[in-house]
Amino acid sequence: MKAIIRYLKDLYSGPFQATLVFSFALVAAITIGVNAWVISGVINNYLSEVMDERVARDIHLAATFYENKLHEVAGIAQQLSLSYTVVNNIDAARQGDLDALGLIEAKIVNTVSGPALGGNQFVAILDVNGDMLAGQLISTSGEQTPVISSGNWSALPIFQEAMLTEQQIAAVEVIPDTFLRPVGMAEQASVELIDTPKAAPQPFDPREGIAGLALVSVSPIQDADGQIVGSTLVFHMFNNDFTLVDQIKDAAQIDTVTIFFGDLRVSTNVMTEAGERAIGTRVSQEVSDVVLQGGQDYVGTAFVVNENYITRYEPLRDNAGQIIGILYVGVRQAAFLTLIQTVNQRILLVAGLTILMTFILTTPVSRMITRPLKELRELSRASRRVADGDLSARAPVMAGGEVGQLAAAFNNMLDTLQATQDQLVRKENLASLGQLAAGVAHELNNPLATVLLYSDILLRECGEDDPHRADLETIVRETNRCKSIVAALLDFARQHQVEAQELDLNALIQTIIEIEGKHAVYEGVSIHTDLNPDLPRIQADPAQIQAVLINLLSNSAEAMPAGGTITLKTHPGPSGMVTIEVEDTGEGIAPENLPKLYTPFFTTKPIGKGTGLGLAITYGIIKMHRGQINVQSPVGKGTTFTIQLPIRLPNLGASIQLPNNAASNQNLIG
Repeated sequence: MKAIIRYLKDLYSGPFQATLVFSFALVAAITIGVNAWVISGVINNYLSEVMDERVARDIHLAATFYENKLHEVAGIAQQLSLSYTVVNNIDAARQGDLDALGLIEAKIVNTVSGPALGGNQFVAILDVNGDMLAGQLISTSGEQTPVISSGNWSALPIFQEAMLTEQQIAAVEVIPDTFLRPVGMAEQASVELIDTPKAAPQPFDPREGIAGLALVSVSPIQDADGQIVGSTLVFHMFNNDFTLVDQIKDAAQIDTVTIFFGDLRVSTNVMTEAGERAIGTRVSQEVSDVVLQGGQDYVGTAFVVNENYITRYEPLRDNAGQIIGILYVGVRQAAFLTLIQTVNQRILLVAGLTILMTFILTTPVSRMITRPLKELRELSRASRRVADGDLSARAPVMAGGEVGQLAAAFNNMLDTLQATQDQLVRKENLASLGQLAAGVAHELNNPLATVLLYSDILLRECGEDDPHRADLETIVRETNRCKSIVAALLDFARQHQVEAQELDLNALIQTIIEIEGKHAVYEGVSIHTDLNPDLPRIQADPAQIQAVLINLLSNSAEAMPAGGTITLKTHPGPSGMVTIEVEDTGEGIAPENLPKLYTPFFTTKPIGKGTGLGLAITYGIIKMHRGQINVQSPVGKGTTFTIQLPIRLPNLGASIQLPNNAASNQNLIG
C-alpha cells in the first residue's frame, strides 16, 4: 500500500500532461467499473425476476393442463352415468344378462373412442356394491382392451364418498395395487425406486413404487326413479405415462414437468445423465419438507436428480384433502447461469473497450488542455518582473477560459496597482499643496486686506478728474480678485465638517433657481426642472449642497454664452440613495480634459475668470456626504453631471477627501 501511495505521489509531482492522462484513465476506469458492476447487478436481478415470473407462469399453465385432464376424465364418467343404454341395462347386466352387458360394453367403447383422452385410461361400470360389471382398458396408442374381472371397488375411498353423497366426484387419488392387479394395470403402476442424492431417508408414502397415482372420477348412476343402481369409474394413471407431462412441455413451452406420487417421480420429462427419463428418482428432502410435510409451495433453486433447477412445486391433494403428490415445473439453472455469464462477459468487454478508448482519447485531449500552460509560464515570468519592481510588466492573453481570465485579471490587477500608486503619489502631492495653499493664503490675506483698505481710501479721496483714479480703480479691482483667490484657497485647504439636517432637495433647488436665475450670467439661459414629488428627504448640509448646485449651474451657464437650456432632475434610487442630474445644452467637455476635471487649479476658463477650485470643492463636498458624482459629456451634445447622495448618512463627522485627477467620464468618482 505504501508503495502505491509513493508511486501516486511521484506521478502527481511529474509532468502535468502525464498526470492528466493517468487521472482521466483512473477516473474512467473507476466510473466505468462501478457502472459495469451496477449494470451487471441490475441485469442479473432482472433476469432472475424474469426467470421467477416464467416459472410462475409455467406452474400456472401446468396446473391448467392438469385441471383440463381431470375435467376430461370427469366428463367421460358423467357421460356414461347419464347414458340411456347404461341406465336401462345395468340391472339386467348385474343379473347376468349377456345381451345387456354387451350393450353396456359397446357404449363404453363408443364413448371413450370419441374424446381421445390419450394415455392409459381405465373405464368401468360398477354396480351399487362396487362390483365391476364391464370395463375397458385404453392404452396410450388408443388400443382398447376389454377387462373381465369380478373385482370389487367398494373399498376405494372416492367410491365410498360418491355413493354416500350421491354426487359425482373427481380428484387425484392413490389406487392401491390390490385394485390394479385384477385389471392388468399393476405392471404399469410398478416403479423401481432409485437411490437419489439429497432425498429423504425414507419414502413419503410406503405405497410408492407399487400403487398408482391417478386422476379419478366416480359418477353415480340413477334409474328412472332416482335410485342409485351403480356408478361409472374412470381414471387416468400417471405411473409410467408421459402423455400429460409431454403435452404440457410441448404446448406451453415448459422445460421440464414432473408429477410425483408422494416424493417419487412417476411421470416426468426430466432426464438423467444417461438420457433416460428420471422415473423412480425422488424429490430432495428440502423440497419434501416444504411441500409434502408443510403443505406449502416451494419456489427457488432445488436439486433435481443430478443438478440444480430453478423450480416451483405445488402439493397435490386427494378428495379428502390429504397431500399425496407434487406437481413440478422447472428450468435448468445451468442454462440461466450461462445466460448471466454471457451478459457479464459482454458488459466486461464493453467496459474494457471503453476504458481503452478513454486512455487513447485522453492523450490528445490532455495535450490540448495543457496548451494554456505556456501562458501560465509567461504569467510566472511577468510576476517575477513585478516582484522586481517593474509595474509595466504584462502577461500575454493568448488563451480563453480560466487561464485567459487569470492572465487578464493579472493585468487588470497591475493596472489597478499602477493607478493606485499614481493616486497615492498625487494625493500626497495634493495634501502638500493644500498645506502650502493654506499657509500662503493665510500669509497673503493680511497684506491684501491692508492694500485693499488703503487703496479704497485713496480711491474715495481721489477726484473724478484725477489722472490717478483709473490706476486706483485697477488696484482695488485686482486686489479684490486676489482676495477671492485667497478665499477659494482657504475653502479648498480647510477640513470642513458636514452639519447635516433633514433636507428637502426639491425645495432647495427651487430656492436656488429663484435666486441665481436673476444673475447676469443666466441671461439667455432657460432653466427647467423635472423634480420627483415623491423624493424622500435626506440628511445633508444645506449650505454645502447649495454651493455644489450653484457651482454646477454657473458652470453650465458659462458654457453657453449664446444661451441654451439647463435642466435639473431629481428621482429616487439607486437603493438607499437619491439622484440629482444637472444637464445643459452646451458644447460639452473635450475628452482630454475629463480626467483632470476635479483636479485643483485646473480650468478651461480665460485668465481672471476662474480659479479652478470649484469642481474640486464640489467633489470634496459630495465625498464628505458619502455620495458619488460622475459626468457624461459627448462633444457637441452638452454635459450632464449626475450626483447620488445617501438618504441617511452613516457618519456625520466625515471630512473632505482630496480628489484625484484620474476621474473618467463614465465611472463614478469616489
